[in-house]
Amino acid sequence: MKFISEASTGVKIQKMKERVRWRHSSITARGIDQTSMVLDNGKDNPDFSFMVIGDSGTKPYPGFHPQRKVAEMMLPHREECSFVLHTGDVIYVVGSQEYYPRNFIEPYREFIQGGENYKRIAYNRITFNETPILPVLGNHDYYDVPLMSRLVAGSTKLLRQFFRYKDIEIGWHGSEQGNAFAQAFIDCLGNIDSSLLAEHLDTHYTAKTDTGLCLRYEPGIFTRIPNRYYTFRYGGIDFFALDSDTFNMPSPIPSTKQGDEKRRQLSKQRHDIEAEEIQILDDITKLNAENSDHVQQLDELNAKLNQIDEVKIDIEKQLTSSSRSNLIDWEQLDWLKKRLIESWHSDEVRGRIIFFHHPPYVTEATKWHQAQTLAVRHRLREVFDAVAQTLGSQNSERPIVDLILNGHAHCLEHLRTTNTGHADSNINCIVSGGSGHRPRRQRKEGNELVEKFMTPNGIDNRKVADSYLFSGRNGDNEMRRLPYSFVRIDVKAGNPPKFTARPFVAEWYQDKWSNITLEPFEF
Repeated sequence: MKFISEASTGVKIQKMKERVRWRHSSITARGIDQTSMVLDNGKDNPDFSFMVIGDSGTKPYPGFHPQRKVAEMMLPHREECSFVLHTGDVIYVVGSQEYYPRNFIEPYREFIQGGENYKRIAYNRITFNETPILPVLGNHDYYDVPLMSRLVAGSTKLLRQFFRYKDIEIGWHGSEQGNAFAQAFIDCLGNIDSSLLAEHLDTHYTAKTDTGLCLRYEPGIFTRIPNRYYTFRYGGIDFFALDSDTFNMPSPIPSTKQGDEKRRQLSKQRHDIEAEEIQILDDITKLNAENSDHVQQLDELNAKLNQIDEVKIDIEKQLTSSSRSNLIDWEQLDWLKKRLIESWHSDEVRGRIIFFHHPPYVTEATKWHQAQTLAVRHRLREVFDAVAQTLGSQNSERPIVDLILNGHAHCLEHLRTTNTGHADSNINCIVSGGSGHRPRRQRKEGNELVEKFMTPNGIDNRKVADSYLFSGRNGDNEMRRLPYSFVRIDVKAGNPPKFTARPFVAEWYQDKWSNITLEPFEF
């Protein structure tokens, strides 16, 4: 049975445009840029710090609550950090509104206005206090539940028990094509009565940038981001938040003999993992969630189901990919290219950071070989190459961006790209996706990432990145270690800026927490 579905790229884009009244006449008449905001928290200076979390939005596990543990580790840093970046997957397994109270509001209550009474806060009425959380969409924030799965999961007690409805967190609503995320975090102008729209715009879109008026983000007062992708400047650093869910479609499989063979291999892989899925579901029915001896087994099996869903969706994207241009969000990519060029031409900017969900570089075992990873890497590389070509020698001694932040891979990792032959060379990348959901292992191939490039002389296997730090799952059974993490990044004054990343890890091992000390690293 298909438990999880995902809307097409075109549907995601259109639905989000409707929610923000994209380029409505009242907006364009005021010269408002719907992709920019000003973070007005009174702390903007060249020396500042921020935190990064990702892949957090899951329930408590029997005996321990990883997401809450990470939040507690973050609390001592609130006063020194200006904001928190969230790299996506705010809510698991599907971004349903019914899970926001337990899986987001409760664990991060100290970051939310009125959080001492967190049970009274509606998911669409969140206001952050002095250290706001600025998110991007993850794939789970876009996932939906097909009608048949909802009926099966929710219709009778027997079937609910069979499919472990509560354990796999499949809700009645799903994300509604990203709507729950939008209602929780985005300024949904579509919710506002037309007669009140002008007043809302004149109240909250008062900040000014080089691109016109934009939204003023005021912690404790009004904390809504303007769009699914957006930019803001802080301490002389331009931050670019992207929605990678709309440009991760794999390239089409060619209509060749090799392409036909690849389709057969993918179809066989899909058949094999569906058989594995059926076996897992059968194993689940033999276990009792009320039996403490079965709890860990159930958790492991449900984690496998989540991984299988990811693989199935990746295979489906490969098999259904075509040459149609509407499968890729070119509008967002063109926006990024334009804004990066503008950023390089501004004397006020001394650095650039981009953050989004799907990592272009990662050594977590389940992600490097996914077609979506390659697709995101290629799309980003095309943008960077175009920016570099426009800039010419202006950025010859520096990479296009200083730092790339991602989630999706359930680990904490620091990588640096090598000379890739493209403009994504020599960039520091941090994957912060270990903040709540089950950590995953590093791939067996090791720390060097090698990519295949097509050349006139054939295939060139070229090293494109090195991994310098990896914190993920290791060990099995009673020796299993589960590290959960966030990273603090300190930005220093100067041009170019210097960065210090400070990893914070708590490990769940043999039914107790231990803090793991990892050395800070500079770049």
